[in-house]
Amino acid sequence: MFGIGIPELVIILIIILIIFGAGKLPEIGAGLGKGIKNFKKATIEEDSEKEKQEKIEDKKDS
Repeated sequence: MFGIGIPELVIILIIILIIFGAGKLPEIGAGLGKGIKNFKKATIEEDSEKEKQEKIEDKKDS
């Protein structure tokens, strides 16, 4: 995973705690989760759209 191990992740988490405080962490986590969910949804929709386009092009060629 990009050469990042457990100790590095712990240090990053501690820095985030210092910068944002413990009260903001759930809010940040929820925002990050929504962002990842939207990204996955967009990539799935893009793949689906490409497949539809390929089917349309195949029908035109036939």
